[in-house]
Amino acid sequence: MSHVSSHPSATDPAVPTPGPSTPDQPETRTSAVLREFADYTQAQRLVDSLSDDKFPVEHLRIVGLGIRTEEQVTGRMTKGKAALAGAGGGAWFGVLFGVLIGLFAPGAIWLTVILGSVAFAAFWGAAFGFVAHWATRGKRDFASIQTLKADRYAVMVDAQYYTEARTLAEKI
Repeated sequence: MSHVSSHPSATDPAVPTPGPSTPDQPETRTSAVLREFADYTQAQRLVDSLSDDKFPVEHLRIVGLGIRTEEQVTGRMTKGKAALAGAGGGAWFGVLFGVLIGLFAPGAIWLTVILGSVAFAAFWGAAFGFVAHWATRGKRDFASIQTLKADRYAVMVDAQYYTEARTLAEKI
């Protein structure tokens, strides 16, 4: 098992850090770093192993450290592409709306209701997509996908469970 650190380095267990509060636990909850990992899968594996050993995993958290956003540019965006994307989103909304309304339509008219809803929603989706892109006045002529990434992941444990968690984690 490869991990960044097998000992608490970011936070010493002797100096607990405040953890997030929950409705049933006060703001004074403290936690300590059990281990740090280079990727989320390794942190998840540790928590799963502790769960398999019957450790009360509700006292654990996986915390992303060194958080940043990354934006992958996927292509050029034109008013036509924006309108097409808007039409696609509108069409899906039209299908949903049409099916819900069509359920209450008598006889074969349900198909007309669905097709009409799709056409209506696709038209307005295209119009809104076109206008939204036009409103940027060329300041964002590209499409992209934005993701949130972390440099490393810490498995945090409530301070009162640190010793038990560490003992079980050393066996893994």
